[in-house]
Amino acid sequence: MQIAMRGLSALLMIAMPLLLGAYLVRRYRTGWRLFLVGCATFIGSQVLHLPFNAYVLNPVLTSLGFSEATKPGLALAAAAILLGLSAGIFEEGARWLAYRFWIRTARTWPQGVVFGSGHGGAEAIIAGLLALATLIQLTALRGQDLTAVVPAEQLAVAQAQVEAYWATPWWLTLAPALERASALAVQITLAVIVLQAFLRPRGGLWLLAAIGWHALIDAVAVFAGITTGVYSGSVSGIVITEGIVLGLALVSLVILFRLKADEVPVPAAPPAPPPHTGPVGGGSDAGADLDASRYSPKG
Repeated sequence: MQIAMRGLSALLMIAMPLLLGAYLVRRYRTGWRLFLVGCATFIGSQVLHLPFNAYVLNPVLTSLGFSEATKPGLALAAAAILLGLSAGIFEEGARWLAYRFWIRTARTWPQGVVFGSGHGGAEAIIAGLLALATLIQLTALRGQDLTAVVPAEQLAVAQAQVEAYWATPWWLTLAPALERASALAVQITLAVIVLQAFLRPRGGLWLLAAIGWHALIDAVAVFAGITTGVYSGSVSGIVITEGIVLGLALVSLVILFRLKADEVPVPAAPPAPPPHTGPVGGGSDAGADLDASRYSPKG
């Protein structure tokens, strides 16, 4: 049951964004380009985001004493906020650059939704592939002696991780798929919020709003996950944290559809002037009339 449910969860993470993208592309007749640009935007943001976290942010977090075992307090709150801001700045900055330089004609709510579904879709598909790879690897190692494949200094940690992985109740193995569904809703909303930077006055504030909302959701998820023991395999912690994330996703959907109701109409291009059908610069007939009037007798 565990293997089947975990496989289903991974396949759902891969299939959900593709099915959603197909529906949105058909529904709004945008074509797949916006979806694919959204995918590329997410991947591009991670090309800078992940090295920044590894070489700049993680040393700062270490100096704050942050780890998965950090107790609730100012250090954990600061680390959660910094991690959230890192994700918000890189991902929303990448979205802004895509709107500004790559998809300059995408200025409507449906186009923002399709673009956002690609951004969140790439994240979900990558997470699904990683979950599937982990399942295959741990299934192959199930029942084997880990001392033959794991270095001695990492053996205790590896054994604890494997035991926690297979100890998860079967019904909770779908939690990653639920989390990706919540993240998809958030990512689509964030894409539409960033779009407002190109449609409304004081556009920079809309970009800051997207960064702030992204940072808040990620910070709350990190803080709740560590506080409730998600990383140590706590079943109640997983339920609580996923419930919080789902609640924030529902709030995001309210924001998304409120922006649809208040959508700013995109100014239409001015109509082209009608083609000129008369003589240009005076024709031969005009010159003849002028000559006739100039030399005609006055009387």
